[in-house]
Amino acid sequence: MSTFLTADCHFFHGAMLKFCPETRPYAGVEEMNDAMAAAWSGVRPTDEVIVVGDFAHRADPKDLRKLFDSLPGVKRLIKGNHDGPNTLSLPWASIHDVAYVTVDSTYCVLAHYPWRSWPRMKRGALMLYGHYHGRLPGNNQSCDIGVDVFGPAPVRLSQIKAHLATLPPLVDPESGDDFENDGVKP
Repeated sequence: MSTFLTADCHFFHGAMLKFCPETRPYAGVEEMNDAMAAAWSGVRPTDEVIVVGDFAHRADPKDLRKLFDSLPGVKRLIKGNHDGPNTLSLPWASIHDVAYVTVDSTYCVLAHYPWRSWPRMKRGALMLYGHYHGRLPGNNQSCDIGVDVFGPAPVRLSQIKAHLATLPPLVDPESGDDFENDGVKP
């Protein structure tokens, strides 16, 4: 079993064609849905796919369920701002607001919105998010993992790590501060 990640699929969301024309050069929503669904072909039925928010928007429940069922993998959702009742009612393996997971021996914090500070950050934990469609710069420990950054196919953590290696270093807001040692002897 392998773990794949993605964010901001926005299946059925026609406004995405205008919002992200460079990364979604499709003639219409149906073409976008078909191309993005076809991009999941590298996922096996036993693989895990974690969607970090905004799976779909304003979809007919029957069409949404048909699409969901056609996508391979054990699907987990980290809720995004466009994940309405129809998306939340799909048979996800799990649904969370935030997830703390270990993927390929790396501790990751997954949330639809980016965090400036996160648990285990100083020990190399990654903060992976969506929402900004590539418009918010990341750093070597945190980045947007959405389809408008990585393309329509869910990606492995190794691909995300290769991208992180090209980004500037994390600027730790606590750097130089020793909050846990206030100079008082116990």
